[in-house]
Amino acid sequence: MARHTEPNVNNALGYELRKMLGQASVAFESTRVIAGHSGRQPDLLITAPGRSPVVIEAEYLPAAAVETEAKARLGLPLNAGGVIEAAIALRYPAALAAAADLPAALAAARLSYCVFTVAQYSNDARREILATARFPQSGWLEGDAADLADLVRLASAPQLAVDRVTAYMEDGINRAAAILDPLTGVTPALARLLGMDNVPQTRRMAGAILANALLFHDRIARLHPAIKPPSLVCGPDVSFPQRETINAWTQILNINYWPIFAIGKDLLQQLPAAGAAAVLKELEYTVGQVNSAGIDNAHDLTGRVFQRLISDRKYLATFYTLPPSAALLARLAVAKMDGVNWSDADAIGRLRIADFACGTGALLSAVYEQIAARHEQTGGDAAQIHPIMLEEVLYGCDVMPSAIHITGSTLSGLQPEIGFGQSRLYTMPYGRQDDGSVKIGSLELLQSSAVMTLFNTSNPAYRTGSAGEETAAQIIIDVPDEHYDLVIMNPPFTRATNHEGAHATVVNPAFAAFNASKADMNAMGKRMKRLGKNSCYDGKAGLASAFAALAHRKLKPGGVLAMVLPLSVSAGTSWQKFRDILAAEYENLDVLSIAANDKEMSFSSDTGMAEVLVIAHKLESAAKSSGQSRFISFRTRPQRFVQAAEIVKKLAHEGLRSIDDGPYGGTDVKIGDEKVAEILSKNFPKENFSTWNAVRVLDGAVVQVAHALSNSKLWLPRYPNPIPLKVAKLGQVGKRGLVHRLIVGPPHPAPFAKTNYTPTATYPSLWNHDAKKETQLILEPDSQLVVRLGMEAKATEVWNTASRNHLNLEFTFGSQPLAVAFTEQESIGGVVWPNVKFADSRFDYAFSIWGNSTLGLLLYWYHSNRQQSSKARITISAVETMPVLDFRALSDAQLAAAERIFDEFRHLKLQPAYLADADPNRAHLDRRVVCDLLGLDAGVYRAVRRLAAKWCAEPSVHGNKHRPESAKYTE
Repeated sequence: MARHTEPNVNNALGYELRKMLGQASVAFESTRVIAGHSGRQPDLLITAPGRSPVVIEAEYLPAAAVETEAKARLGLPLNAGGVIEAAIALRYPAALAAAADLPAALAAARLSYCVFTVAQYSNDARREILATARFPQSGWLEGDAADLADLVRLASAPQLAVDRVTAYMEDGINRAAAILDPLTGVTPALARLLGMDNVPQTRRMAGAILANALLFHDRIARLHPAIKPPSLVCGPDVSFPQRETINAWTQILNINYWPIFAIGKDLLQQLPAAGAAAVLKELEYTVGQVNSAGIDNAHDLTGRVFQRLISDRKYLATFYTLPPSAALLARLAVAKMDGVNWSDADAIGRLRIADFACGTGALLSAVYEQIAARHEQTGGDAAQIHPIMLEEVLYGCDVMPSAIHITGSTLSGLQPEIGFGQSRLYTMPYGRQDDGSVKIGSLELLQSSAVMTLFNTSNPAYRTGSAGEETAAQIIIDVPDEHYDLVIMNPPFTRATNHEGAHATVVNPAFAAFNASKADMNAMGKRMKRLGKNSCYDGKAGLASAFAALAHRKLKPGGVLAMVLPLSVSAGTSWQKFRDILAAEYENLDVLSIAANDKEMSFSSDTGMAEVLVIAHKLESAAKSSGQSRFISFRTRPQRFVQAAEIVKKLAHEGLRSIDDGPYGGTDVKIGDEKVAEILSKNFPKENFSTWNAVRVLDGAVVQVAHALSNSKLWLPRYPNPIPLKVAKLGQVGKRGLVHRLIVGPPHPAPFAKTNYTPTATYPSLWNHDAKKETQLILEPDSQLVVRLGMEAKATEVWNTASRNHLNLEFTFGSQPLAVAFTEQESIGGVVWPNVKFADSRFDYAFSIWGNSTLGLLLYWYHSNRQQSSKARITISAVETMPVLDFRALSDAQLAAAERIFDEFRHLKLQPAYLADADPNRAHLDRRVVCDLLGLDAGVYRAVRRLAAKWCAEPSVHGNKHRPESAKYTE
């Protein structure tokens, strides 16, 4: 019987990894590779140009010493250069020792492994390790040799060094911008070149572009000896740095790299000699800092910094997709691209992939990296496909010329030594044009013609192709409908109707970028409405819905849709048309969200709102959707590339628990021993993706209870069978009131003006929130309405919608107790307290106590948009579809009981909703509703209280708010 030693298996594994890692060098059982430690012999050492070295230490199970050996390699320098900052501990299954065909057995084996990385160095020159990290923190990853190769590829770009270089870049750019700020004679010209206003952000943008060009200059000079490096053209000893640098960049442009250097050269030419010398000196020093960090291929760094500098981001609402998030979305999207032969360079060259809101190119770069990795894993050479990827495969559009520059830089940087022809990156026309028309960027592509006129003047800031590209004022390109194999985007989220906060004085925030006038914004809004007609665009959903319509239009049957969208896509009527399109024309829908709060609940940087990743496969024309969908809720945002990779592997589960299966929770996603996410599947009937309620959920059982209750089944944790309980849509039981704009004016149709409340008000109103006063079921009106002259008849019509019940449209669970408020006298509901009116006045009492019980709170939460930390919103139109107890099914005795319960609680104080599990009055209300109104037993009541504890543990309920020491779960 064969007995393979560990070195034998290491050799076999090394040969396998060589096939999968492209340009990497894989050495196994090598001595004299570690500087100063000739006797130390790594089992496998993987090095590659522009990457950090990775060591693999391997043993047969139980592999008691393998982790210690791997960790001991960290921080060791190599004779060939570089420092080991990642080491993988690998465990071989014992069965390999007896394999008759070792390569075949190794290819089929399930390997287990973990990776150690340097988490912190000391600040001194010796770079002593202060902390290390293990991934996963406990337990082991599992996979085959291809998975191990993927881990090696990811581990060779250490996050610590990337973060350090990011800081170097940002500091250098800020120093350069400080030199540019006082150059008032040339800063207007810089702004014109960039298509931006003459403001400080623009100078930082110019600094970023110059820094980026110098960084690429340094790399290109290593590959082309005829080109002097930055140290010889703009270093401290150079007499005429501006002239020398311009000459070098002209040489580079003759090779190619046009997207990177054309605008950089023009910016540099605008500067006075002294100012240029000072800027170049600072940035040449920055390039040296970047190089000293030990990362040679950090092409995403400028993208990270660049995103912070876009002056109009507050209006364009374009936020940088964090690299691990981009990797996660790209991996999921590429995994759905069926039938592609990744070993075939020609097949890859026939793909068409687009991002019509490409920003800094994070998503296009992530997709490129995935395709290149798959090509390498199947024996291909990623360098060979680089020209065709940039010339034919990847399409990027944006309204920011500077963003197109950085996208070109990012993509070029993936293989900086290889030139290419004309790229497919375009600056889109936006705002008022020279001919008096207005354009709306990439959304111009919504028009029926597949031929689109794009803005591409001779100004190098707008030129996006190769040197020698035509420089007419406009170029015509073909962006056909149903043409792309993958459309991937993180589009702007801005809404035309968003007039809160920073947008309060803006006519149309969706089109307020680039200092647009009121007339321009109005004209652009009208054009958007016209081009978005007969699509899933909805102005209340914002521009993201228009980009979703564009993606659907351009995606070919069989293609893959992958988007970062606001969490509001999951609920509400403004996104219903998009959900309907997915129901009818897509399959295998994945919706990923994050159950955390604050910054951790988004996949992008600095958004302050929850987001989802939506990935789906567009049906072939004759196919029918299975309705199969998966909802994946993460506990925290993916922080590392390796974590994103493992998550995608784990999402290949079969036998997932469904939202219809009862209150048992979803299928856990574990990395090692740590639970990182939970999956719930759902089979939607065709054309019935009504809402995606299973988003941003920590405990799937809570959603399963809410889902069952919405379908008239009270199915509680620990209860084997559901209890029938009649539930209906609120619009079927009662009638919701008017939107506030139709009550108080101007505008013209509104019949009332609003003023301070007095006890003798003819038309009392409950208009706004006051959390300090909202502690019991009954609230006093806070305003009175005054009839506007000539609007008396209209005022009577509006007053007829008044009622005693009001629903909370903006419910902050962390500070407000009430989902439903009751006023002793009929009153008109305002911005956050619209009316709910019932034909039977006895329903008023039942609605009040039901809506504020745990079961009522649960259904409110389930139906709401949970886009903010602990604040749930329901639009006025969505009120009608909110599930509530069907009061029509209650007997006279039950309705009488409801009034008695209401009277008992009318003056009792309730704590904020996030403390519903610990509030003795809420517990008592639950008992009265469950036992005395619904007639159920004490066991059901106790189960409802357990449910309250589960619900209050949801991050979207507590919002990380401190829980008082006195807050104890109570039945």
